[in-house]
Amino acid sequence: QVQVVQSGGGLVQPGGSLRLSCEVSGFTWDRYYIGWFRQTPGTEREGVAVISSDNTTPYYSDSVKGRFAISRDNAKISVYLQMNRLKPEDTNIYYCAIDRWSWGRSGPSILGSWDRGTQVTVSS
Repeated sequence: QVQVVQSGGGLVQPGGSLRLSCEVSGFTWDRYYIGWFRQTPGTEREGVAVISSDNTTPYYSDSVKGRFAISRDNAKISVYLQMNRLKPEDTNIYYCAIDRWSWGRSGPSILGSWDRGTQVTVSS
C-alpha cells in the first residue's frame, strides 16, 4: 500500500517563501513520477512540478517556472517543493503525488496516489 505523507504550507505574504515536504513509502517500483499538483475544489487541477525516478530534468508548469523548485532525496523517497516569490494566485491546496505510469499537465493519472493536501495561502 503506497503511503504519501506531506507537510508544510500555511500563510505567507506576497513575495515570501514556503517549503513543502513529502515522504512516500510502500512501493517497490523502479520507475515512477513524483511531484506536486494543486487544486481547489471545483476548479481544474494543475500539475505544478514533477521529477521522475531517473532524475531527468524536472518539469514545471508555466505559472511557477523560475519561482518554484522541486528536489528529491532518493535515499528516503522524499520530495520537496521550494516555493519562492509567492503570489496571491498561488493560493491553493497543494498535493504531493506519486504515479507509476504517467504525469501530465494536470498532474498524476487516476492510478496515482496522493495525500490529503495542504493549504497554501498567499495574502497580505
